[in-house]
Amino acid sequence: MRQASAPRGRAVDDLSGRSAVVTGGSRGLGLLLADRLTSRGCAVTLAARDRGELDRARAKLLHRQPRARVRTAICDVRDQAAVRELFASADRDCGGVDLVIANAGIIQVAPLESLRAEDFDDAMRSIFQGALHASLEALPYLRESPGGGRLALISSVGGLLGVPHLLPYACAKAAVGTLAEGLRAETAGSGVSVTAVYPGLMRTGSHLHAEFGGAQDREYGWFSTLAGAPLVSMNAQRAAERIVRATVRRRARLVLTPGARVADLAHGLAPATTTRLSGVAARFLPAAPAHPRGMREGKDIDPPRGPVAGTVQRAGSAMNERAADAYNERDGDTPKG
Repeated sequence: MRQASAPRGRAVDDLSGRSAVVTGGSRGLGLLLADRLTSRGCAVTLAARDRGELDRARAKLLHRQPRARVRTAICDVRDQAAVRELFASADRDCGGVDLVIANAGIIQVAPLESLRAEDFDDAMRSIFQGALHASLEALPYLRESPGGGRLALISSVGGLLGVPHLLPYACAKAAVGTLAEGLRAETAGSGVSVTAVYPGLMRTGSHLHAEFGGAQDREYGWFSTLAGAPLVSMNAQRAAERIVRATVRRRARLVLTPGARVADLAHGLAPATTTRLSGVAARFLPAAPAHPRGMREGKDIDPPRGPVAGTVQRAGSAMNERAADAYNERDGDTPKG
């Protein structure tokens, strides 16, 4: 039987006896969120589509915390019936569901000229519908949680403004942010809290699983460089800790990284100027080739080899490459570069 409230003297962040579900939990930020939850005594269900990734993720968590309670579930969040079974099984095995973080999604990097309507559909299904399905199926269990359940939806700085060459991702993440804020209002007074999370660039190694279109090697070059640059991106462990803390403490909104906070403030105060500046930035990004070749994952693209571009990319992405190994992004492949 789970306790209805924390004992006197128990830390506010203590989740002993509680159960959490993290979608997209097999690698990157999702894996780090699970680590932060298990460190608080929470039983965690990792949900993702790939059994091998899930097994490696569970092993990594148990290596760090041998007494952690970690279960895994194969689940495609685009399938609402599969998400329904995910929460039913977590409820059966863990005695309930108290905290949910909807983190699953994809990243597509390409200029508009190299994108199809289907690319936008893929982003909306994986990111927005994935968050929607998780929310709808989790809420009945969260309402039954002793003391009230907690739900966090992971949006992005891309959900705060239209980022060039990330347009499908930005559209889907904007929808996730709106969903989180609307759910917060709709569930007010129910005991359930909803937290909207807007991270900026983080060093998770996600560039290896991002999909690149257009001039694929050049798109991969700029994205992997910025995603790993220390002054632009954030340490992913610190980001995960702040996200879990905000969720546990029932914050309504969390914007991570200085760059994301500046973008949020600028777009709120001067949206037209911010949009014009985005247009200027877009001119410095790679132009679309005459004959686009579809999309490829970063792990299948060779990094830039030129004396300048190659050196800049290696320097910028060095910490991100190390993060890829630590956070289960590598798939057992030999590091590139």
